[in-house]
This record gives sequence, C-alpha cells and structure tokens, in this order.
Amino acid sequence: MNISALKGLISSDALNEQFSLLYQDIDAAKARYLKACDGFLDVFGDRDNVRIFSAPGRTEVGGNHTDHQHGRVLAGSVDLDIIGIVSANDNSIIRIKSEGFKMDEINYNELEIKDSEIGRAASLIRGMCAAFNNNGYKFGGFDAYTTSNVMKGSGLSSSAAFEVFIGTTMNYMFNDGSISPVEIAKMSQHSESVYFGKPCGLLDQSASALGGFTAIDFKDTNKPIVENIKFNLEEHNHVLCVVDTGGNHANLTQDYADITIECRNISNFFNEGFLRDVNEDAFFENIAALKKECGDRAVLRAIHFFAEDKRADDEKIALQNNDFDGFLKLINESGNSSYKYLQNTYSNSNVHEQGLCVGLALTERFLKGRGACRVHGGG
Repeated sequence: MNISALKGLISSDALNEQFSLLYQDIDAAKARYLKACDGFLDVFGDRDNVRIFSAPGRTEVGGNHTDHQHGRVLAGSVDLDIIGIVSANDNSIIRIKSEGFKMDEINYNELEIKDSEIGRAASLIRGMCAAFNNNGYKFGGFDAYTTSNVMKGSGLSSSAAFEVFIGTTMNYMFNDGSISPVEIAKMSQHSESVYFGKPCGLLDQSASALGGFTAIDFKDTNKPIVENIKFNLEEHNHVLCVVDTGGNHANLTQDYADITIECRNISNFFNEGFLRDVNEDAFFENIAALKKECGDRAVLRAIHFFAEDKRADDEKIALQNNDFDGFLKLINESGNSSYKYLQNTYSNSNVHEQGLCVGLALTERFLKGRGACRVHGGG
C-alpha cells in the first residue's frame, strides 16, 4: 500500500472501529494520521509498503517506585500516543524522523553502546536492535515518520512509548507479531536502562506495551503476573486528570537513580537484591543499624516501598470489588507516602522549584475532600 492508498483508507470509514478503540475523537485522529502520512511523504517520498504503528503513553495509578524493587503496580495506558508511518528499506539503516526533531539514524550492524548517544533517541533505537539481536529475534532496516502527543517530561513516559513503538514495529514487520507484549516491554526497559542511561523499572514499558488498565506483579521480572482490570471511572462520575504543574523532570535522571540506589543499599544489608525479597519485620527490627549504614532517607524510602507494594494490590482488589470509595482512600494514602517517605515531589538539588507540591496543595483545596490526588509517575 502506498501513501495515497493509505490516506484514502484513513479518510474513509474503514478504520473507524480501530480508531474508536484508541481515541474519543475519531475525526481528530484521522486528521493526525493524515498529517503524519504527508510528513512521511515529504521526508522519504512515496513507498509501496507503508504501514501504521502506534504505542501509548501510560499513567501510573498505584505502586509509585515499586517496580524496580520487583513490587506490584497498577497502571493504565492513555489515549495520548506516538504514531508512525513506517516502511521497510533494503539496507542496514534505521531512520526515524520525529516531528519537530532532527532525523535519528543508526546502522544496526553497530550494536555497541555509543557514549555520544546516551540520553538521545538514537540510543533507544540502537538499544532495541541490540535487545532483539540478543534475544534471537529478527530485525531490519526501516524508515519512519512519527508524531507524538505524549508530552515529554510529563510523567506519561514518552521514552517508553518510543521504545515500545520501535519494538512493536520490528515485531510485526520482521517477526510476524510473534513476540509477546511482555517481551517487548523487557527489551524496551533494557534499551532505556543500558543504552539511554536512565535506570528504570518495568512499569512504564509494560503499561505501554500491554495497553488497557492493568495490575502487574514484578516479583519474577522474567514472568510478571499481569491482570487486566475491567473498570470504568465514568460510571462513578470521575475522570483521570494529569495536571501540568509547569515543571520538567527530563533532567532528574540522578534523582531517579538515587531512589534505586538507596533501595538497593537497604536490600543489600539483608543480602537481598531487591526490597520485595526483604522480610518487613526484619527491616523494622534493624532500623537503628540501617539508619547508621544507609542513611535516614533510604530507610524512609524502604518504608514507603513496603506499604506501597501492599497498597497497589489493595487498590486492584478494591476496583475488582467495585469499592470505589476505598480505592480513592488508597490513592490518597499513596500520594501521602510518596510525599513524606519516598520524597519524590521535588528535587533536593533544586528546592526552589516545587511546582508539583503547589499543584497538590491547590488540588486538595479544590477537591475539598472529594476524589483523590497524588504525585504521578516519577515526580
């Protein structure tokens, strides 16, 4: 199918059912996809084998910073996504032109980490190729024009959506769609952690790859337990709002890393790799020694983990039992714990910028005891 035929398909009603699964405004979706087709045509010219792929951003509902400690989470995909018009090419080059950015181009025969790419989109492309190669999956050259409304630095995981987009593209173009969403998520996490240089758990990539409203248990990260949750907020006269507080967490990589490092210091005290494997009673019995060896903040962050890991599971159960009031109570408890114990609502390196804290304070004033509010994602 060439660009002209694809635009005709999009303009007709032939894809309305698919669009309705992803978006509320079908006409706006069509206009967006048609614009992406024109973008591909301008950059790469017409092709006879063009295809469409998309990957959504995600929202973290519960389980704030539990995934990297093999904990439990509650997450959902959102109707903000990265979409791409893609065509295979006959060389060993992957070229991705993202709207508003310069072309990213890599040769997939060169899979080693490149220091010059760390923190850039090219590293994610190379990292995904390396992950496919390491796992014995097929991959090849392609050209893609992408556009994304997953706001960068918003906590909706624009990087995870980009990784999953690449993984999904290579899955269906070169592997007949045989790779599971969980495997795509694991390879995406490897790409971000190792090649991009940002330590992360598996929540973001899993939520994007799996889609829907999902509870995930990461006790065994090789085989995470995934449950789809059937629940409609609108039936309870609620909607999920992600509020832009004017900040940007794009430069907080070290703050994220510190959480992982401090949690690891606690677990290593007990000769365990992750807090999920630490006995909670033993942890509290050794608070004095932990304070001395790991520091107060590490202790507080571990306290958050033990409560938040259980809370994410309780939130899942509350939704399954249609206990919406109980669910909202747990969400507020989660936010309180993230603020006081995890301490990820602002950066200690820039204490004068606390827009998220101000946003939470104003939201509590606005809600007046109704609903719930909490820090979203990493903060």
